[in-house]
Amino acid sequence: MTIIETLAKELNLTVDQVEKTVALIDEGNTIPFIARYRKEVTGSLDDSVLRTLDERLTALRNLEKRKEEGKNLIDAQGKLTDEIVAAIDRAVTVTEVDDIYRPYRPKRKTRASVARERGLEPLAELLLAQEKTYDPAIEVQAEAFVDPEKEVNTVEEALQGAMDIIAEDVSDNAEYRKKLRALTFDHGSLATKAAKEEDSVYSMYYDFAEAIKNLPGHRILAINRGEKEEFLKVSLTVPEEVVLGFLYNCVLTSTDSPATPYVRDAVTDSYTRLIAPSIEREIRNDLFDNACEGAIKVFSDNLSHLLMQPPLKGKVVLGFDPGYAHGCKLAVVDPTGKVLDTAVIYPTMKNRVEQAAAVVRKLIRTYNVDVVAIGNGTASRESEQFIADILRQLDCGAKYIIVSEAGASIYSASKLAAEEFPEFDVMQRSAVSIARRLQDPLAELVKIDPKGIGVGQYQHDMKQARLDEALGGVVEDCVNSVGVDVNTASHSLLAYIAGINATAAKNIVKYREENGEFKTRAQITKVPRIGAKAYEQCAGFLRIPGGKEILDNTGVHPESYEAARALLAMFDYTEEDIKAGNLHFLKSKVIKNGIQKTADTLGIGEPTLMDIIAELEKPGRDIRDGFDAPVLREDVLSLEDLKPDMILTGTVRNVTDFGAFVDIGVHQDGLVHISQLSDKFIKHPSQAVSLGDVVKVKVMAVDVKKKRISLTMKFKE
Repeated sequence: MTIIETLAKELNLTVDQVEKTVALIDEGNTIPFIARYRKEVTGSLDDSVLRTLDERLTALRNLEKRKEEGKNLIDAQGKLTDEIVAAIDRAVTVTEVDDIYRPYRPKRKTRASVARERGLEPLAELLLAQEKTYDPAIEVQAEAFVDPEKEVNTVEEALQGAMDIIAEDVSDNAEYRKKLRALTFDHGSLATKAAKEEDSVYSMYYDFAEAIKNLPGHRILAINRGEKEEFLKVSLTVPEEVVLGFLYNCVLTSTDSPATPYVRDAVTDSYTRLIAPSIEREIRNDLFDNACEGAIKVFSDNLSHLLMQPPLKGKVVLGFDPGYAHGCKLAVVDPTGKVLDTAVIYPTMKNRVEQAAAVVRKLIRTYNVDVVAIGNGTASRESEQFIADILRQLDCGAKYIIVSEAGASIYSASKLAAEEFPEFDVMQRSAVSIARRLQDPLAELVKIDPKGIGVGQYQHDMKQARLDEALGGVVEDCVNSVGVDVNTASHSLLAYIAGINATAAKNIVKYREENGEFKTRAQITKVPRIGAKAYEQCAGFLRIPGGKEILDNTGVHPESYEAARALLAMFDYTEEDIKAGNLHFLKSKVIKNGIQKTADTLGIGEPTLMDIIAELEKPGRDIRDGFDAPVLREDVLSLEDLKPDMILTGTVRNVTDFGAFVDIGVHQDGLVHISQLSDKFIKHPSQAVSLGDVVKVKVMAVDVKKKRISLTMKFKE
């Protein structure tokens, strides 16, 4: 089966679909561009499927490369046969290829290689023959191999050397290893014991065992971390009768041969000394890799929903970074993100409370602040109470919201933040970041390493390259699905646009600063490092509000401008109708005329036609506007205020394998366990909720001492 055929089968696509998509990838087209502007070619595959296809394409090509390397290495030894070629060609994983190559791999000195050097291979073959009778006896024949010059001093040493050779040969058998790997996975257990006698977060694993095949990913990651921190000892156990029984059946051809005890002992040694440790490593690595992929999927989903939270448009925001000794840093930001004013207050010091309140009241009145965004870090609780009291006194209609500070400190201390706000200290930058991430989460959060945003689990334990790749893809998809204003976007945001790398992004900002605002998309080609291919990939995702070309503020790609104008003319519209928002009936007119007929007339495909219509109807639209807006608050609750059966509205802050954490306005997020998310059976919390969802929850239990809140969504009001 070819790579194309394999991909088609795995992803349930047609061969033609895969073939054309792979050709687009190989031509250097980006995933966002293919997903958006090559729907006719791919059959409208979305970016998620395309990324999976791209990843599997790379993996399968690496597998083919490994197969060819294996064949070449064996062939170089003059040992490549048709049977080996066929076995390698049948392999579907790198592990299978490595198993086949194992006997031919140059080995460091082993007990078996030493025995072979001492001329004991014929004796091993004699034992493996497992004849009914031996004349003379095996032990007598073994005497011929005793040679002090070869360091074989006794019959026992000769027989042991022969058994070492048998043990290694059994261990190197690819079919045996494949079957034993499957048996271990199906029948084995992972067991953990305490490595030291002290209480820890890993206490539940101090005497623990679970079937390997049933282990959930989050448990594997927790156990691995406990082992790394030296709180746990971990082992794999499997019933010996299962694995050794299989090997005995394969290798022992007689039950009553004089050679049987020797061969049996060699097989037992092969498994316990060579095979079992190797398979344990392989299975634990596979468990870890699969757990990582699961965690990365959850992390990616959370990150996507976080980035795609709707912006709080048209609002003046007061960013409030709480603190004690160093005070609370404030930053007033206008609707465009421009910093209007900053201040430092000390509301947690009794003698400075009124002074702090006066500063806040003045800022709110002077700049007509709509929302106060309070960071959820140190002193957040006290700050929330402080702000709530002020807002009640002012009665100005302003509200507040608690904003996650995750990653704000990383950004504040970064080179990028220093470049943006050279006159501000770290804390002031953090206040600006808190305000801006409420105004436009996407534009602000792309400045922060995704791992620092705080919406994953065990992210620091994973393979960082794979995590970075996956999260980078998420950010890229989000940024391109929204589009960016090329005249206001930071180079951090521009760098995620399809076809634009970090250098080109900085060049765009530099060109903008030196030459003024871009008037057209085509002007981008004057920027260094933006050639024809880069322009093709990025143009459709860049927006120019108020530019010379109305279509430059839409998701219509320049390659389709002619078709868009022809569409308008076909139904007696003009570009002025786009500006005036008079195209509400365009879609219905196209449907009446016939979608296929209209598309054929324009020389484009149906998907492109429908995309053009959507963009013309709402130029400059933001797909995030249809999502739940953040919950703004006027009052404040404490953990002590919560009582069982209270019904509250909250926002989902994180989704994990075991449940969802919901912000209900008490500083401490409550947990809705997976069993309390839905009346229906769900395999994963993400089937019921997503990060950013606004949900109704009921309090089940409150543990004030441990600061734990148990919530449920399984109730009727």
